[in-house]
Order: sequence, then C-alpha cells, then structure tokens
Amino acid sequence: MTTIAIVGAGKGLGLAVAERFGREGFSIALISRNQDRLDGLAAGLRERGYTAAGFAANVRDGDSLRSALERATEQLGPIEVLQYSPLPAKEYMRPVLETTAEDLVGPIEFSVYGSVTAVRQVLPGMRAIGHGTILFVNGGSAVRPGARVTGTSVAFAGESAYAQLLHDAVRDEDVHVGQLIIPFGIDDGQPDHSGESIADRLWAIHTERGDFRTYAEPLPE
Repeated sequence: MTTIAIVGAGKGLGLAVAERFGREGFSIALISRNQDRLDGLAAGLRERGYTAAGFAANVRDGDSLRSALERATEQLGPIEVLQYSPLPAKEYMRPVLETTAEDLVGPIEFSVYGSVTAVRQVLPGMRAIGHGTILFVNGGSAVRPGARVTGTSVAFAGESAYAQLLHDAVRDEDVHVGQLIIPFGIDDGQPDHSGESIADRLWAIHTERGDFRTYAEPLPE
C-alpha cells in the first residue's frame, strides 16, 4: 500500500481528495498546522474504512515539514502521491502599491520554499518505488497575476516556475508533475466546483499523466 500526502489538508478539498484516493486503496497522510484538527479528520476517514493519520507541520518551517513527511512514510508507507495545496493567509493578498519587500517573505516561504522542501523529501522515495505523482494546486493568480493579491501572485508564479521545471526534469523517471489551476471558489454551490469534482480532476491528472498544466475551468476573459 502506498500513500498520498496532502500538504494543506482541511475539511474541504483536502478531505475530498483524501476520500477519492482512499477509495483507490491509498493510505492518507494529512498535513497542516493543527494536530487536533488533523486527528479529527483522520478519525472520520478511519471510521469510513480508510487508512489515515494526521501529521502537524508548518510549511514555512522546513524541519517540521520534512519531519511530518518522514513520519508519514514510516507510519503509512511510501509516498506515491504528494499534493501541495496549503491555503494562503489573507495577509499575503495586499494591493501592489501597498506591498513591501517584507510582505513577500511569507508568501515566498509558503509557496516556493515549502513546495521545494516537500518535493525534495518525497522524491527519493518515488524514485525507489519507480513512479510517483506530484500535484500542485493553485488559484488563477498563478498564471494571471492580480494587482490586489500581490503576494500570492508573486509567490504562485515562483511555485509554478519550479513545478514546470520539475515536470521537465523528472518526466523520464515515471514521476509525473502536474499543476491544477482553479480560477473560481470551491464549494460555491455549483456542482462542477465542488470539492468532489476537483478531487476527480486531481485523480485524472494522477492516472492520465498528461500535460503539466490543467485548468479546472477556463480563466474568465
């Protein structure tokens, strides 16, 4: 049995992805900052017959993120799929003319340093089992910067560049790197925007192993 590690797991998309991959036989490692919340989510998944556990980590703290992923591997099995999708803090979303250099430190640590740390922790294990998938989930500002969300626009651009380079570097090793761009809100009442629908998209990216970037819906004009 192999594991999906969901960095940024919560009761919305993270839980929907956990259930989608759990139905396919994956163990589920839930990673976010709050251990009590993770324990509650993991307990609910176990009640439904899945193998799941929570591992607290702060993506801006490399040591804690590496430790969480290491403990997940030891407890649940090798990580075949990594999903990097933590939810950015509101303070990362300032208008461009109000954004200072210091304001960009948090977003870049969150989106760039965190994603690189997570990938470098799990990639050797994927190589050892001979395959793997790394999923990056971003909002529309990753490809179309928004003047009112400067921090995430800058940081997501860096994360996207890293993910694209990583895709090109490991595709011959049967490790697929895919980015899903979600230009709308999740669970806003439209069926195609539900967490379950997005989870199905992520499962398709994992199984179909197509292009690097997929759009959940076209960006508005």
